[in-house]
Amino acid sequence: MEDTKEIKIFANNIRKNVIKMVTAAKSGHPGGPLGLADIYAVLYKKILNHKPTDPDWEDRDRLILSNGHVCAVRYAAMAQAGFFPESELLTFRNINSKLQGHPSTRYLKGIESSSGSLGQGLSVAVGIALGARLSKKDYKVYACISDGECGEGMTWEAAQSAAHYKTDNLIAFMDKNGIQIDGFTKDVMNLEPLNKKFAAFGWNVLEADGHNIESIISAFEKAKTHKGSPTIILFETVLGKGVSFMENNPGWHGTPPNAEQEKKALEELEQVTA
Repeated sequence: MEDTKEIKIFANNIRKNVIKMVTAAKSGHPGGPLGLADIYAVLYKKILNHKPTDPDWEDRDRLILSNGHVCAVRYAAMAQAGFFPESELLTFRNINSKLQGHPSTRYLKGIESSSGSLGQGLSVAVGIALGARLSKKDYKVYACISDGECGEGMTWEAAQSAAHYKTDNLIAFMDKNGIQIDGFTKDVMNLEPLNKKFAAFGWNVLEADGHNIESIISAFEKAKTHKGSPTIILFETVLGKGVSFMENNPGWHGTPPNAEQEKKALEELEQVTA
């Protein structure tokens, strides 16, 4: 499918840019963005209703990034989608850059909320979804959350609230890579069974391979048509996907590569074909 080929190329370009951004900044988080690249490629190429030339368009879909430290993936996707020039990506994390280490509405148009402390994004998304209903707007609210955040109580308060108010205009999706900054989630705080937990809270639960483009598209399309309750998509992902020495290694959660590692990572990504 032509769509699929284009999205795979888009995702691989995201990964290349993430490596370049984090290396240039000498700080940041490469692992999560690499793992989310396929999902963000699908969002920005096929799913989100948005206008890069008019980022404040009233009827746009809203995308909330709760785990803000992975923002390199969003910046890279936005640049490729036309929100700003790709050349600006190398200003990532610089003072006065639009591309701060956590997204900020003060600096960048096209994002809906500033993020910092983990665990808050789902609550923000519920509020925006309820606001859309009160305003009689039919845009969707997408919320990117991480599995590690589910160790925080605020996530579950938001989950309970979303189900109570039947916010079927809310689609959350989880980067379920089993890793957080202190190690594997099963060792830090065992979160499973996440599918049964969200179902028990009253959510429509979907599960998908976060690196299979067709599977990602199908999950989002199903979520968009569901009525009566919020939906969460649990995407199984691999931290550091696409770079062999980073994959599934907690050490790459928040460690920038050096110049030699950057070269090796980009060489591997150059070998990827759609």
